[in-house]
Amino acid sequence: MTIQIKKTYRDINPEMLYDEVRSLVQKQGIAVEDAKSQTYGLASGATQSRVSLTLRAEGKGGKGEGDCGSIHILGSPEDETKMLLDLDENLFPEERIAAFQADLDFILGSYEVKW
Repeated sequence: MTIQIKKTYRDINPEMLYDEVRSLVQKQGIAVEDAKSQTYGLASGATQSRVSLTLRAEGKGGKGEGDCGSIHILGSPEDETKMLLDLDENLFPEERIAAFQADLDFILGSYEVKW
């Protein structure tokens, strides 16, 4: 089963969000296997950025156990950055997900848009 964490942030640089999220998932024993960053030009002359990451659970001895999720970050020119995190709860236990969310909320909570 997959757990989704969806967040919207205001006034935060997408690259900073990427760096923070990458550090927090690594703290929970998850490796970032593949990161792709793209920038798109808009008709207004502004740019929009997109970052996607593949996550792999780290096993004993530093060997990967398998893909356990992905992160997608989309930054818009209106100073709004969205993040979608998908995690396989079979490879990433609930207590580690809760610890990740607590760290994320502590560090970036003041930027989060509450709906």
